[in-house]
Amino acid sequence: MAISENWQLFLHNGRHNHKIVVYNHGHAQAARLTEEQLQQIEQFRKSHMPPRNILRFFREQNIGCAVSVQKIYNIVVKIKKNKMQGRNTVEEVLCLSVEWGYTVFYRNREESNVLSDIVVAYPTSIAMIRIWPYEQVGYS
Repeated sequence: MAISENWQLFLHNGRHNHKIVVYNHGHAQAARLTEEQLQQIEQFRKSHMPPRNILRFFREQNIGCAVSVQKIYNIVVKIKKNKMQGRNTVEEVLCLSVEWGYTVFYRNREESNVLSDIVVAYPTSIAMIRIWPYEQVGYS
């Protein structure tokens, strides 16, 4: 028995007062994924597989799998942030546009250096505009 100014602790029995949990869904240790499984998630996302299907795959492979769909979503977000290498969303769009061969024009506001306008165009679209610069495109 421990006594303090306002609290007393009585130990009646040194055993747990509940049964051991059989279903351990949501426990961090049970939901931990191996490095191989993390790489599988990355490969599935490259092929645009939705997280619910990734979860179904893991549950079919491992019957005792305690991974939740939220855990899959969190891993996908972490993978995306790692690929962005510290860039924000707009910087990532600009970087990928240039990397994939798009033509990018943007303007900043002079007083605050905030991005005000952005135009991203595929080279074929620019070539078509140069060929037919004044044509009214529409359906007859």
